[in-house]
Amino acid sequence: MTTLSVALAARWPEPVRALLVEADPSGGDIATRFSLESAPGLLSLAVAGRRSVDPALAWLHTQSLPGGLAVVSAPPDADRARAALLALTSDRPAHASGLRQVADQPGTAVIVDCGRVDAGSAAMPFVRAADVMVLLVRSRADDLAHLARRLPEVGGWARRSVLLLVGDGYSTTEVTRELGVPALGRVPDDVYGAAVLCGRPSGFRWRRGGPSHSPLGRFAHKVARTLTAQTEPALAPQQFAPVHQPPVLRAVPGVPDNLVAAQGLRPPPAPWPAQPGFDDGAPRGGAAS
Repeated sequence: MTTLSVALAARWPEPVRALLVEADPSGGDIATRFSLESAPGLLSLAVAGRRSVDPALAWLHTQSLPGGLAVVSAPPDADRARAALLALTSDRPAHASGLRQVADQPGTAVIVDCGRVDAGSAAMPFVRAADVMVLLVRSRADDLAHLARRLPEVGGWARRSVLLLVGDGYSTTEVTRELGVPALGRVPDDVYGAAVLCGRPSGFRWRRGGPSHSPLGRFAHKVARTLTAQTEPALAPQQFAPVHQPPVLRAVPGVPDNLVAAQGLRPPPAPWPAQPGFDDGAPRGGAAS
């Protein structure tokens, strides 16, 4: 997820200024990958945030990645990362940390990498304050079956939610139809582009705004444009109303047949605007770190 977060922030459509915040309670990777200093970062922001909620505060605790992307990096140690997140959110709503105010400033976007998220995550206040939650899920039956059972809970975490698929498996069309959640596309299997976004040498160079010529960079730019252009909620909370039988995919190992809806399919979801350049519905490979 970190690699995709860097790609989204680096390729966010201009002239919007993007800020990347690493808020993974299990510890950060960006500082290590790009040989950044331990401060400024999430820890220093947590300390300063106790005394001020100035929207400009977050920018004072950033470092720059190649290409000029501003990032608030988390410490690699899980205990310190979690402590920083709790310090930012425990005494007040997530918006009081300043990140919500930053995102509300004209011409600004904040991308927060929350890592693996559950209801008890220290990053959950940031998810709840977000305009849109992007869920990264592998498109195999077992991963999708787990997600299907949690949709009533997950759907209430953020104002809008969308899926991005990783790896071989079900197509975006099948996932959208079965789960009733819009799947925007499949993350491309781009070894060289991912290497740039992880700080490793490769055949690509960072350019202003990010690795614009890599498949992963182009995909991230399309996703970012879709997220900014979509004015109506992509996923209304009522679409996740509790149901008597959880939505599941057909032929999921270990799932009794009686859990499958009639004809093995759920009713089609509400229409979702076609997005040119995304996955055409055919299963194909893809991976992201």
